[in-house]
Amino acid sequence: MTDITVTVNGQSRPLGGVATHVTALDWLRESGLPGSKEGCAEGECGACAMMIATADDDGTTRWTPVNACLVPVYALDGQEIVTAEGLGGVESLHPVQQKLAEAGGSQCGYCTPGFACSMAAEYYRPERDSAGDDCPVHVGDAVHDGDNDHEIGPNGFDLHALSGNLCRCTGYRPIRDAAYALGAPGGDDPLQRRLSQPAPPVVATDVQVAGGRFVRPATLAEALRLVRDEPDALIVAGSTDWGVEVNIRGRRAPFVVAIDQLDELRGLTETDEYVEIGAALPLSDVERRLGGRVPLLAKLFPQFASRLIRNRGTIGGNLGTGSPIGDTPPALLALDARLVLASADGEREVPLADYFTGYRQTVRAKNELIVAVRIPLPLAEYTAFHKIAKRRFDDISSVAIGFAFDIEDGSVTSARIGLGGVAATPLRATATEQALIGKPWSIATVKEASAILQSEGTPMSDHRASSEYRSHMLGSALLKFYSQTVIQSKEVSA
Repeated sequence: MTDITVTVNGQSRPLGGVATHVTALDWLRESGLPGSKEGCAEGECGACAMMIATADDDGTTRWTPVNACLVPVYALDGQEIVTAEGLGGVESLHPVQQKLAEAGGSQCGYCTPGFACSMAAEYYRPERDSAGDDCPVHVGDAVHDGDNDHEIGPNGFDLHALSGNLCRCTGYRPIRDAAYALGAPGGDDPLQRRLSQPAPPVVATDVQVAGGRFVRPATLAEALRLVRDEPDALIVAGSTDWGVEVNIRGRRAPFVVAIDQLDELRGLTETDEYVEIGAALPLSDVERRLGGRVPLLAKLFPQFASRLIRNRGTIGGNLGTGSPIGDTPPALLALDARLVLASADGEREVPLADYFTGYRQTVRAKNELIVAVRIPLPLAEYTAFHKIAKRRFDDISSVAIGFAFDIEDGSVTSARIGLGGVAATPLRATATEQALIGKPWSIATVKEASAILQSEGTPMSDHRASSEYRSHMLGSALLKFYSQTVIQSKEVSA
């Protein structure tokens, strides 16, 4: 076994002897760095946030905030992280810490280290256009980014960067004011200078301690051989799902294979026929690289959990769980997506509509990995993603619907509707689609189709919503989509 180390706040720390299920949060606190806090242990509160040095598209580095409570500590082998302690100290506060103090952005302080790390990552975001250190902040200075509802401050700070951080006592206005008062990083800032250098190279990891083995293979071929030889191995990428199982349900896995850093699974390519998204490419990277070129996904991403989760979570992981309430399946079903599955024996391509076979069951064999998702081109002209949940952001959906329609000369020429949360699996609303194709795109047609849509699936009642509510939401979603297309058509014709 080679040396297992992680760089924390500029110092190399060994990981030897730590159990394979231990999270980065628990390891940090046991190592004398208690700044990161455990609030929920589910990735919902952000009190444990830390920054990790990740590779940017141009070969430099980007500070990426993640939930330390969900990351297996061995996934940080060879990597570089910064915690709240590494931002600044009492005698030398970091600009983020200084602005939070000046604005009164902390009361009990439990959530503050997580806020500081998420805010610092946005402070260093290369795309942020700062207005200067002393820019005034007034009510109304922020602008909203259309459907995504991003609130962009006068200094270019995207307030949505803090969507995964919760505060129970301070109130968000002082925290927002602190964020909007930040200027550009100075030239003598070591964390800013670090961004111009390459991120730490990914290292292959193979560690076995009492009770478990953790392996990060160097290549996809090696990963496929491992799952062929060990079909019961647990496959993790972002670990945003398995991390919850470890923390809340006490689940343990004797053999973990981490595929999060495999280059073969982290690509994004566009051809004349399709857009291909690597299964292990974090959702935030997918969003940034696509740049809105797949509008339906651009509408989905801000509603998928929080930025902290999207910085680790992947499309492959969201589909791999087979969950009926995952957010990506309804949108990808509407986009008529296909999955590329690979084993040591070769690859096969499966329509997503045929992928789910039962509750958390799929056609993927134990010796297969999801390699990529392919979205065929051209894209539908009219798309929408509707998520019904108790909270608008950072919540599990009660119902999720993806729409992708083509409308020519006032008639529906193609219609695809993906549904989540209304059956044991995500599904296509095929009966409703057939009722729409070839019909005039009118309120009369939509009302008739809405009645059919309400009968699609087999919605159940649970603590999130009743079956009657779920059915009603399906019908009202189609009416809402109709009104959105009418507005879009008027904007285009104007």
